[in-house]
Amino acid sequence: MKAAVLSFVLLGCTGCTFLAGCSRAASSPGPGDEAAGQGGAGGNTPGAGGHGGATAGAQTGAGGAPGGGSATTGSAGGTGGSATTGSAGGTSGSATTGSAGGAGGSGPVDGVGTILKVTNLDADGPGSLREAIETRGPRTIVFEVGGIIDLNKTRLDITEPFVTIAGQTAPSPGVTLIRGGMKIRTHDVRIQHLRFRMGDAGAAPASGFEPDVTTDGASAYNIVIDHCSVAWGVDENLSVSGPRFDGPDGTSRRVTLSNNIIAEGLLESIHEKGSHSMGTLVHDHCTDVTVVGNLYANNNERNPWYKGFATGAIVNNVVYNPGKWAMRLGPVLKEWESSGVTPEPPSVSIVGNYMRHGANTLPGLPMIGTNSLGSAYLEDNIAVDALGAAAPIASPDIIVLTEKPAWPDGLVALPAASVLDAVLAHAGARPRDRDEVDLRIVEDVLSGDGMFVNSQDEVGGYPAAAPTSRPLDAPTEDIEGWLDRLADALE
Repeated sequence: MKAAVLSFVLLGCTGCTFLAGCSRAASSPGPGDEAAGQGGAGGNTPGAGGHGGATAGAQTGAGGAPGGGSATTGSAGGTGGSATTGSAGGTSGSATTGSAGGAGGSGPVDGVGTILKVTNLDADGPGSLREAIETRGPRTIVFEVGGIIDLNKTRLDITEPFVTIAGQTAPSPGVTLIRGGMKIRTHDVRIQHLRFRMGDAGAAPASGFEPDVTTDGASAYNIVIDHCSVAWGVDENLSVSGPRFDGPDGTSRRVTLSNNIIAEGLLESIHEKGSHSMGTLVHDHCTDVTVVGNLYANNNERNPWYKGFATGAIVNNVVYNPGKWAMRLGPVLKEWESSGVTPEPPSVSIVGNYMRHGANTLPGLPMIGTNSLGSAYLEDNIAVDALGAAAPIASPDIIVLTEKPAWPDGLVALPAASVLDAVLAHAGARPRDRDEVDLRIVEDVLSGDGMFVNSQDEVGGYPAAAPTSRPLDAPTEDIEGWLDRLADALE
Protein backbone atom coordinates (compact mmCIF):
# COMPACT_ATOMS: atom_id res chain seq x y z
CA MET A 1 0.00 0.00 0.00
CA LYS A 2 1.02 3.56 -0.47
CA ALA A 3 0.76 6.51 1.79
CA ALA A 4 -1.49 8.68 -0.34
CA VAL A 5 -4.95 7.48 -1.29
CA LEU A 6 -6.13 3.93 -1.72
CA SER A 7 -8.17 2.82 -4.65
CA PHE A 8 -6.67 -0.32 -6.01
CA VAL A 9 -7.08 -3.78 -4.58
CA LEU A 10 -3.86 -4.87 -6.18
CA LEU A 11 -4.56 -8.56 -5.99
CA GLY A 12 -4.53 -10.65 -9.14
CA CYS A 13 -7.21 -13.31 -9.27
CA THR A 14 -7.97 -15.65 -12.12
CA GLY A 15 -11.73 -15.50 -12.23
CA CYS A 16 -12.39 -12.62 -9.83
CA THR A 17 -14.00 -9.25 -10.29
CA PHE A 18 -11.78 -6.20 -10.33
CA LEU A 19 -12.51 -2.56 -10.84
CA ALA A 20 -10.92 0.83 -10.91
CA GLY A 21 -12.27 4.35 -10.37
CA CYS A 22 -15.90 5.32 -10.84
CA SER A 23 -16.64 7.69 -13.69
CA ARG A 24 -19.18 9.61 -11.57
CA ALA A 25 -21.18 9.91 -8.91
CA ALA A 26 -25.80 5.00 1.33
CA SER A 27 -27.60 2.78 8.84
CA SER A 28 -30.70 1.37 9.77
CA PRO A 29 -33.91 2.77 8.28
CA GLY A 30 -36.64 4.11 10.47
CA PRO A 31 -40.17 2.83 10.95
CA GLY A 32 -42.05 2.17 7.78
CA ASP A 33 -39.09 1.10 5.69
CA GLU A 34 -40.20 -2.51 5.55
CA ALA A 35 -42.69 -1.95 2.77
CA ALA A 36 -44.58 -4.83 1.28
CA GLY A 37 -42.54 -7.05 -0.99
CA GLN A 38 -42.52 -6.59 -4.73
CA GLY A 39 -44.24 -9.77 -5.88
CA GLY A 40 -45.93 -10.04 -9.25
CA ALA A 41 -44.53 -9.74 -12.72
CA GLY A 42 -45.00 -6.73 -14.92
CA GLY A 43 -45.57 -7.39 -18.54
CA ASN A 44 -44.17 -4.42 -20.40
CA THR A 45 -40.78 -3.96 -21.96
CA PRO A 46 -38.85 -1.17 -20.25
CA GLY A 47 -38.77 1.92 -22.38
CA ALA A 48 -35.61 3.85 -22.95
CA GLY A 49 -35.36 6.57 -20.37
CA GLY A 50 -38.88 6.14 -19.02
CA HIS A 51 -41.00 3.93 -16.83
CA GLY A 52 -40.68 0.35 -17.92
CA GLY A 53 -42.30 -2.91 -17.06
CA ALA A 54 -40.68 -6.05 -15.82
CA THR A 55 -38.79 -8.11 -18.31
CA ALA A 56 -38.55 -11.85 -18.01
CA GLY A 57 -35.47 -13.98 -18.26
CA ALA A 58 -32.27 -12.42 -19.53
CA GLN A 59 -32.31 -8.74 -20.32
CA THR A 60 -29.81 -7.13 -22.60
CA GLY A 61 -28.98 -3.78 -24.06
CA ALA A 62 -29.51 -0.20 -22.97
CA GLY A 63 -32.98 0.43 -21.67
CA GLY A 64 -33.62 -3.25 -21.09
CA ALA A 65 -34.74 -5.02 -24.22
CA PRO A 66 -36.17 -8.30 -22.99
CA GLY A 67 -34.52 -11.62 -23.54
CA GLY A 68 -35.92 -15.07 -23.71
CA GLY A 69 -34.31 -16.68 -20.70
CA SER A 70 -30.71 -16.76 -21.83
CA ALA A 71 -28.16 -13.99 -21.76
CA THR A 72 -26.25 -12.55 -24.62
CA THR A 73 -22.71 -11.41 -24.21
CA GLY A 74 -22.95 -7.67 -23.88
CA SER A 75 -20.13 -5.27 -23.31
CA ALA A 76 -20.55 -3.10 -20.27
CA GLY A 77 -17.64 -0.83 -20.92
CA GLY A 78 -19.53 2.37 -20.21
CA THR A 79 -18.08 5.78 -19.69
CA GLY A 80 -15.15 4.57 -17.69
CA GLY A 81 -13.52 3.04 -20.73
CA SER A 82 -12.27 -0.45 -21.23
CA ALA A 83 -9.96 -2.05 -18.75
CA THR A 84 -6.27 -2.08 -19.17
CA THR A 85 -4.14 -4.92 -18.02
CA GLY A 86 -2.49 -3.85 -14.81
CA SER A 87 -0.70 -5.31 -11.87
CA ALA A 88 -3.90 -6.98 -10.74
CA GLY A 89 -5.31 -7.97 -14.07
CA GLY A 90 -7.38 -11.08 -13.76
CA THR A 91 -8.23 -12.30 -17.24
CA SER A 92 -9.10 -15.98 -17.35
CA GLY A 93 -12.83 -16.06 -16.83
CA SER A 94 -12.71 -12.99 -14.66
CA ALA A 95 -15.50 -10.48 -14.53
CA THR A 96 -13.12 -7.69 -15.32
CA THR A 97 -9.58 -7.09 -16.36
CA GLY A 98 -7.16 -4.55 -15.00
CA SER A 99 -6.48 -3.22 -11.56
CA ALA A 100 -9.00 -3.47 -8.80
CA GLY A 101 -9.98 -0.56 -6.71
CA GLY A 102 -12.35 1.63 -4.79
CA ALA A 103 -15.10 2.98 -6.95
CA GLY A 104 -14.20 6.56 -6.21
CA GLY A 105 -11.10 6.75 -8.37
CA SER A 106 -8.50 7.25 -5.66
CA GLY A 107 -4.99 6.20 -6.57
CA PRO A 108 -2.77 3.41 -5.28
CA VAL A 109 -1.09 4.25 -2.03
CA ASP A 110 2.57 5.27 -2.03
CA GLY A 111 4.07 2.64 0.22
CA VAL A 112 2.98 -0.07 2.57
CA GLY A 113 3.67 1.85 5.76
CA THR A 114 4.52 -0.27 8.77
CA ILE A 115 4.10 -4.04 8.59
CA LEU A 116 2.19 -5.08 11.71
CA LYS A 117 2.00 -8.77 12.59
CA VAL A 118 -0.97 -10.31 14.37
CA THR A 119 0.58 -12.97 16.56
CA ASN A 120 -2.39 -14.27 18.56
CA LEU A 121 -6.14 -14.76 18.35
CA ASP A 122 -7.01 -12.64 21.38
CA ALA A 123 -9.86 -10.15 21.11
CA ASP A 124 -7.55 -7.37 22.31
CA GLY A 125 -4.17 -6.69 23.83
CA PRO A 126 -0.59 -6.97 22.53
CA GLY A 127 -0.25 -8.85 19.27
CA SER A 128 -3.99 -8.81 18.58
CA LEU A 129 -5.85 -7.69 15.48
CA ARG A 130 -7.53 -4.95 17.51
CA GLU A 131 -4.18 -3.52 18.59
CA ALA A 132 -3.00 -3.45 14.97
CA ILE A 133 -6.21 -1.78 13.80
CA GLU A 134 -5.90 0.92 16.47
CA THR A 135 -2.26 1.69 15.67
CA ARG A 136 -1.77 5.08 14.03
CA GLY A 137 -0.10 5.67 10.69
CA PRO A 138 -0.05 3.87 7.35
CA ARG A 139 0.17 0.15 7.99
CA THR A 140 -0.33 -3.27 6.47
CA ILE A 141 -1.66 -5.86 8.90
CA VAL A 142 -0.52 -9.43 8.31
CA PHE A 143 -1.12 -12.64 10.24
CA GLU A 144 1.18 -15.23 11.75
CA VAL A 145 -1.85 -17.06 13.13
CA GLY A 146 -5.04 -18.66 11.84
CA GLY A 147 -8.20 -19.67 13.64
CA ILE A 148 -11.06 -18.02 15.53
CA ILE A 149 -11.10 -14.55 17.08
CA ASP A 150 -14.01 -14.38 19.53
CA LEU A 151 -15.02 -10.73 19.88
CA ASN A 152 -17.36 -11.62 22.76
CA LYS A 153 -20.13 -9.15 21.78
CA THR A 154 -17.73 -6.30 21.08
CA ARG A 155 -17.00 -4.51 17.81
CA LEU A 156 -13.82 -3.66 15.95
CA ASP A 157 -13.78 0.06 15.10
CA ILE A 158 -11.40 1.24 12.38
CA THR A 159 -10.77 4.94 13.01
CA GLU A 160 -7.14 5.28 11.89
CA PRO A 161 -6.75 5.66 8.09
CA PHE A 162 -4.38 4.10 5.56
CA VAL A 163 -4.67 0.46 6.52
CA THR A 164 -4.68 -2.85 4.69
CA ILE A 165 -5.87 -5.95 6.57
CA ALA A 166 -4.44 -8.80 4.53
CA GLY A 167 -6.19 -11.98 5.63
CA GLN A 168 -4.54 -13.88 2.79
CA THR A 169 -1.30 -13.81 4.81
CA ALA A 170 -2.75 -16.08 7.54
CA PRO A 171 -1.98 -19.78 7.62
CA SER A 172 -4.86 -22.16 6.88
CA PRO A 173 -7.71 -22.10 7.87
CA GLY A 174 -7.46 -18.30 7.79
CA VAL A 175 -9.00 -15.86 10.26
CA THR A 176 -12.65 -15.96 11.34
CA LEU A 177 -14.20 -13.37 13.66
CA ILE A 178 -17.23 -14.49 15.67
CA ARG A 179 -19.77 -12.87 18.03
CA GLY A 180 -19.11 -9.32 16.91
CA GLY A 181 -18.88 -6.98 13.94
CA MET A 182 -16.84 -4.13 12.50
CA LYS A 183 -17.40 -0.44 11.82
CA ILE A 184 -15.15 1.55 9.46
CA ARG A 185 -15.14 5.24 10.31
CA THR A 186 -12.10 6.37 8.37
CA HIS A 187 -10.65 6.49 4.88
CA ASP A 188 -8.24 4.51 2.72
CA VAL A 189 -9.08 1.09 4.07
CA ARG A 190 -8.68 -2.26 2.37
CA ILE A 191 -9.88 -5.51 3.95
CA GLN A 192 -9.40 -8.88 2.32
CA HIS A 193 -9.86 -12.56 3.08
CA LEU A 194 -11.50 -12.33 6.50
CA ARG A 195 -14.59 -14.22 7.65
CA PHE A 196 -17.23 -12.61 9.87
CA ARG A 197 -19.66 -14.99 11.60
CA MET A 198 -21.55 -12.56 13.79
CA GLY A 199 -24.63 -14.37 15.05
CA ASP A 200 -26.81 -13.61 18.06
CA ALA A 201 -24.19 -14.67 20.64
CA GLY A 202 -27.01 -15.81 22.91
CA ALA A 203 -28.08 -12.20 23.52
CA ALA A 204 -31.63 -11.27 24.49
CA PRO A 205 -33.95 -9.70 21.91
CA ALA A 206 -33.73 -5.89 21.70
CA SER A 207 -30.71 -5.93 24.02
CA GLY A 208 -28.71 -3.68 21.70
CA PHE A 209 -26.46 -6.39 20.30
CA GLU A 210 -27.06 -6.05 16.56
CA PRO A 211 -23.71 -6.76 14.87
CA ASP A 212 -22.93 -6.00 11.25
CA VAL A 213 -19.96 -4.96 9.13
CA THR A 214 -20.40 -1.42 7.89
CA THR A 215 -18.80 1.85 6.88
CA ASP A 216 -20.10 4.94 8.67
CA GLY A 217 -19.82 8.71 8.46
CA ALA A 218 -18.16 11.55 6.61
CA SER A 219 -14.62 10.20 7.08
CA ALA A 220 -15.48 6.83 5.53
CA TYR A 221 -14.29 6.93 1.92
CA ASN A 222 -11.86 5.13 -0.39
CA ILE A 223 -12.76 1.76 1.10
CA VAL A 224 -12.52 -1.70 -0.43
CA ILE A 225 -13.89 -4.86 1.18
CA ASP A 226 -12.85 -7.71 -1.06
CA HIS A 227 -13.00 -11.50 -0.80
CA CYS A 228 -14.56 -11.57 2.64
CA SER A 229 -17.29 -13.88 3.93
CA VAL A 230 -19.98 -12.23 6.02
CA ALA A 231 -22.85 -14.16 7.56
CA TRP A 232 -25.42 -14.16 10.36
CA GLY A 233 -25.68 -10.41 10.76
CA VAL A 234 -28.41 -9.25 13.14
CA ASP A 235 -28.71 -5.90 11.36
CA GLU A 236 -27.38 -5.99 7.80
CA ASN A 237 -24.51 -8.29 6.93
CA LEU A 238 -22.32 -5.79 5.03
CA SER A 239 -23.34 -2.17 4.47
CA VAL A 240 -22.38 1.37 3.46
CA SER A 241 -23.86 3.93 5.81
CA GLY A 242 -23.85 7.29 7.59
CA PRO A 243 -26.04 10.33 8.33
CA ARG A 244 -29.09 10.74 6.11
CA PHE A 245 -29.28 14.52 5.83
CA ASP A 246 -25.64 15.65 5.58
CA GLY A 247 -25.27 15.29 1.82
CA PRO A 248 -22.82 13.19 -0.18
CA ASP A 249 -19.74 14.61 1.55
CA GLY A 250 -21.21 13.94 4.99
CA THR A 251 -21.53 10.19 4.66
CA SER A 252 -19.76 7.13 3.28
CA ARG A 253 -18.66 7.37 -0.34
CA ARG A 254 -16.30 5.78 -2.84
CA VAL A 255 -16.75 2.26 -1.49
CA THR A 256 -16.31 -1.06 -3.26
CA LEU A 257 -17.75 -4.36 -2.05
CA SER A 258 -16.23 -7.01 -4.29
CA ASN A 259 -16.09 -10.79 -4.47
CA ASN A 260 -17.69 -11.37 -1.06
CA ILE A 261 -20.13 -13.97 0.22
CA ILE A 262 -22.94 -12.09 1.99
CA ALA A 263 -25.33 -14.64 3.38
CA GLU A 264 -27.88 -15.78 5.93
CA GLY A 265 -28.75 -12.56 7.66
CA LEU A 266 -30.69 -13.68 10.73
CA LEU A 267 -34.46 -13.49 10.25
CA GLU A 268 -36.42 -14.03 13.51
CA SER A 269 -33.58 -13.14 15.81
CA ILE A 270 -32.80 -10.41 18.37
CA HIS A 271 -33.14 -7.23 16.28
CA GLU A 272 -35.23 -4.57 18.02
CA LYS A 273 -37.56 -4.37 15.02
CA GLY A 274 -38.18 -8.09 15.01
CA SER A 275 -37.96 -9.92 11.70
CA HIS A 276 -34.91 -8.77 9.73
CA SER A 277 -32.43 -10.76 7.53
CA MET A 278 -30.72 -8.13 5.38
CA GLY A 279 -27.82 -8.29 2.95
CA THR A 280 -26.45 -4.83 2.09
CA LEU A 281 -27.85 -1.35 2.68
CA VAL A 282 -26.39 1.56 0.71
CA HIS A 283 -27.74 4.44 2.73
CA ASP A 284 -29.16 7.78 1.60
CA HIS A 285 -26.61 10.08 -0.11
CA CYS A 286 -23.90 7.39 -0.27
CA THR A 287 -22.31 7.83 -3.69
CA ASP A 288 -19.89 5.95 -5.92
CA VAL A 289 -20.69 2.62 -4.28
CA THR A 290 -19.82 -0.39 -6.41
CA VAL A 291 -21.19 -3.84 -5.52
CA VAL A 292 -19.52 -6.34 -7.82
CA GLY A 293 -18.90 -10.07 -8.00
CA ASN A 294 -20.65 -10.95 -4.73
CA LEU A 295 -22.82 -13.90 -3.73
CA TYR A 296 -25.98 -12.88 -1.86
CA ALA A 297 -27.62 -16.01 -0.45
CA ASN A 298 -30.63 -16.49 1.83
CA ASN A 299 -31.19 -12.85 2.83
CA ASN A 300 -34.81 -11.73 3.01
CA GLU A 301 -34.06 -8.23 1.70
CA ARG A 302 -31.41 -5.73 0.58
CA ASN A 303 -29.44 -7.71 -1.95
CA PRO A 304 -28.52 -4.79 -2.09
CA TRP A 305 -30.78 -1.75 -1.38
CA TYR A 306 -29.71 1.70 -2.63
CA LYS A 307 -31.66 4.49 -0.91
CA GLY A 308 -32.32 8.15 -1.81
CA PHE A 309 -29.66 10.08 -3.73
CA ALA A 310 -27.34 7.03 -3.70
CA THR A 311 -25.27 6.28 -6.81
CA GLY A 312 -23.15 3.40 -8.01
CA ALA A 313 -23.06 0.15 -9.93
CA ILE A 314 -24.36 -3.36 -9.21
CA VAL A 315 -22.42 -5.70 -11.47
CA ASN A 316 -21.93 -9.46 -11.84
CA ASN A 317 -23.55 -10.46 -8.56
CA VAL A 318 -25.47 -13.65 -7.81
CA VAL A 319 -28.64 -13.31 -5.72
CA TYR A 320 -30.03 -16.62 -4.47
CA ASN A 321 -33.22 -17.15 -2.47
CA PRO A 322 -34.16 -13.57 -1.70
CA GLY A 323 -37.42 -13.22 0.22
CA LYS A 324 -39.64 -10.21 -0.43
CA TRP A 325 -36.98 -8.04 -2.07
CA ALA A 326 -33.92 -8.90 -4.13
CA MET A 327 -32.31 -5.66 -5.34
CA ARG A 328 -34.23 -2.67 -4.03
CA LEU A 329 -34.03 0.97 -5.08
CA GLY A 330 -35.57 4.00 -3.42
CA PRO A 331 -35.75 6.25 -0.37
CA VAL A 332 -38.24 5.78 2.44
CA LEU A 333 -40.35 8.90 1.94
CA LYS A 334 -41.50 9.15 5.58
CA GLU A 335 -37.89 9.47 6.71
CA TRP A 336 -37.61 12.73 4.76
CA GLU A 337 -40.85 14.41 5.84
CA SER A 338 -39.30 16.54 8.60
CA SER A 339 -36.28 17.58 6.54
CA GLY A 340 -37.95 19.88 4.02
CA VAL A 341 -36.06 17.99 1.31
CA THR A 342 -37.75 16.03 -1.44
CA PRO A 343 -35.65 12.87 -1.84
CA GLU A 344 -34.44 11.86 -5.26
CA PRO A 345 -34.27 8.28 -6.47
CA PRO A 346 -30.95 6.47 -6.49
CA SER A 347 -29.19 6.25 -9.84
CA VAL A 348 -27.56 2.89 -10.40
CA SER A 349 -26.10 0.87 -13.27
CA ILE A 350 -27.25 -2.76 -12.95
CA VAL A 351 -25.36 -4.98 -15.36
CA GLY A 352 -24.63 -8.68 -15.75
CA ASN A 353 -26.30 -10.02 -12.61
CA TYR A 354 -27.95 -13.40 -11.99
CA MET A 355 -30.90 -14.06 -9.66
CA ARG A 356 -32.52 -17.37 -8.81
CA HIS A 357 -35.55 -17.85 -6.57
CA GLY A 358 -35.40 -20.29 -3.67
CA ALA A 359 -37.53 -21.78 -0.94
CA ASN A 360 -38.32 -18.42 0.69
CA THR A 361 -38.81 -16.24 -2.39
CA LEU A 362 -42.15 -14.58 -3.07
CA PRO A 363 -43.71 -15.94 -6.27
CA GLY A 364 -43.09 -13.64 -9.21
CA LEU A 365 -40.44 -11.61 -7.40
CA PRO A 366 -38.46 -9.43 -9.84
CA MET A 367 -34.72 -8.94 -9.54
CA ILE A 368 -35.13 -5.16 -9.16
CA GLY A 369 -37.93 -3.30 -7.43
CA THR A 370 -38.68 -0.05 -5.66
CA ASN A 371 -40.54 0.95 -2.51
CA SER A 372 -40.89 4.54 -3.76
CA LEU A 373 -38.61 6.01 -6.43
CA GLY A 374 -35.99 4.02 -8.27
CA SER A 375 -34.03 4.56 -11.47
CA ALA A 376 -31.47 2.30 -13.08
CA TYR A 377 -29.68 1.47 -16.29
CA LEU A 378 -30.29 -2.22 -17.03
CA GLU A 379 -28.21 -4.47 -19.24
CA ASP A 380 -27.67 -8.22 -19.58
CA ASN A 381 -29.30 -9.50 -16.38
CA ILE A 382 -30.79 -12.96 -15.85
CA ALA A 383 -33.60 -13.84 -13.44
CA VAL A 384 -35.13 -17.30 -13.03
CA ASP A 385 -37.49 -18.94 -10.60
CA ALA A 386 -36.66 -22.01 -8.51
CA LEU A 387 -37.47 -24.29 -11.47
CA GLY A 388 -35.34 -22.32 -13.91
CA ALA A 389 -38.19 -20.58 -15.72
CA ALA A 390 -37.83 -16.92 -16.57
CA ALA A 391 -38.65 -14.46 -13.78
CA PRO A 392 -39.12 -10.68 -14.07
CA ILE A 393 -36.07 -8.45 -14.24
CA ALA A 394 -37.63 -5.19 -13.03
CA SER A 395 -40.93 -4.11 -11.52
CA PRO A 396 -43.05 -1.77 -13.68
CA ASP A 397 -42.34 1.31 -11.56
CA ILE A 398 -38.57 1.30 -12.06
CA ILE A 399 -37.43 4.23 -14.21
CA VAL A 400 -35.17 2.68 -16.84
CA LEU A 401 -32.27 4.91 -17.86
CA THR A 402 -30.78 4.90 -21.36
CA GLU A 403 -27.20 5.53 -20.20
CA LYS A 404 -25.13 4.38 -17.25
CA PRO A 405 -25.40 6.99 -14.50
CA ALA A 406 -22.23 5.65 -12.85
CA TRP A 407 -19.56 3.19 -13.91
CA PRO A 408 -16.14 2.31 -12.47
CA ASP A 409 -13.25 3.19 -14.75
CA GLY A 410 -11.80 0.06 -16.28
CA LEU A 411 -14.59 -2.30 -15.26
CA VAL A 412 -15.57 -4.77 -18.00
CA ALA A 413 -18.41 -7.00 -16.90
CA LEU A 414 -18.67 -10.70 -17.49
CA PRO A 415 -21.73 -11.74 -19.47
CA ALA A 416 -24.51 -12.72 -17.11
CA ALA A 417 -24.52 -16.27 -18.48
CA SER A 418 -21.03 -16.77 -16.98
CA VAL A 419 -21.63 -15.11 -13.64
CA LEU A 420 -23.07 -17.99 -11.60
CA ASP A 421 -20.09 -20.25 -12.23
CA ALA A 422 -17.55 -17.47 -11.76
CA VAL A 423 -18.99 -16.15 -8.50
CA LEU A 424 -19.51 -19.57 -6.93
CA ALA A 425 -15.92 -20.50 -7.77
CA HIS A 426 -14.21 -17.31 -6.66
CA ALA A 427 -16.28 -15.34 -4.13
CA GLY A 428 -15.70 -15.18 -0.41
CA ALA A 429 -12.67 -15.48 1.82
CA ARG A 430 -10.03 -17.95 0.68
CA PRO A 431 -12.17 -19.68 -1.98
CA ARG A 432 -9.62 -22.49 -2.36
CA ASP A 433 -9.57 -22.93 1.43
CA ARG A 434 -13.23 -22.41 2.32
CA ASP A 435 -14.60 -23.14 5.77
CA GLU A 436 -17.60 -25.39 6.36
CA VAL A 437 -20.02 -22.46 6.37
CA ASP A 438 -19.03 -21.19 2.93
CA LEU A 439 -18.86 -24.71 1.52
CA ARG A 440 -22.41 -25.36 2.72
CA ILE A 441 -23.76 -22.07 1.36
CA VAL A 442 -22.20 -22.58 -2.07
CA GLU A 443 -23.40 -26.18 -2.23
CA ASP A 444 -26.94 -25.06 -1.34
CA VAL A 445 -26.90 -22.57 -4.21
CA LEU A 446 -25.73 -25.25 -6.61
CA SER A 447 -28.34 -27.77 -5.45
CA GLY A 448 -31.21 -25.32 -4.97
CA ASP A 449 -31.38 -26.01 -1.24
CA GLY A 450 -30.95 -23.70 1.73
CA MET A 451 -33.37 -21.32 3.40
CA PHE A 452 -33.53 -18.40 5.81
CA VAL A 453 -31.81 -18.76 9.17
CA ASN A 454 -33.05 -17.50 12.54
CA SER A 455 -29.89 -18.38 14.46
CA GLN A 456 -26.45 -19.69 13.71
CA ASP A 457 -27.41 -22.68 15.85
CA GLU A 458 -29.79 -23.86 13.11
CA VAL A 459 -26.88 -24.41 10.73
CA GLY A 460 -24.21 -25.92 12.95
CA GLY A 461 -23.43 -23.06 15.30
CA TYR A 462 -20.32 -20.94 15.50
CA PRO A 463 -17.32 -22.47 13.73
CA ALA A 464 -14.57 -24.09 15.69
CA ALA A 465 -11.08 -24.35 14.26
CA ALA A 466 -7.85 -25.35 15.94
CA PRO A 467 -5.42 -22.42 16.13
CA THR A 468 -2.53 -22.50 13.70
CA SER A 469 0.65 -20.45 13.58
CA ARG A 470 3.84 -20.04 11.64
CA PRO A 471 6.51 -17.35 11.31
CA LEU A 472 5.86 -14.89 8.51
CA ASP A 473 8.72 -13.06 6.84
CA ALA A 474 7.40 -10.13 4.84
CA PRO A 475 9.65 -9.00 1.98
CA THR A 476 11.32 -5.62 2.12
CA GLU A 477 10.34 -4.80 -1.46
CA ASP A 478 7.28 -5.31 -3.67
CA ILE A 479 4.85 -5.87 -0.82
CA GLU A 480 1.93 -5.50 -3.20
CA GLY A 481 3.31 -8.22 -5.45
CA TRP A 482 3.76 -10.48 -2.43
CA LEU A 483 0.18 -9.90 -1.29
CA ASP A 484 -0.94 -10.47 -4.85
CA ARG A 485 0.77 -13.87 -5.02
CA LEU A 486 -0.59 -15.00 -1.66
CA ALA A 487 -4.12 -14.01 -2.67
CA ASP A 488 -3.81 -15.61 -6.09
CA ALA A 489 -2.96 -18.93 -4.46
CA LEU A 490 -6.25 -18.77 -2.57
CA GLU A 491 -8.56 -17.29 -5.21
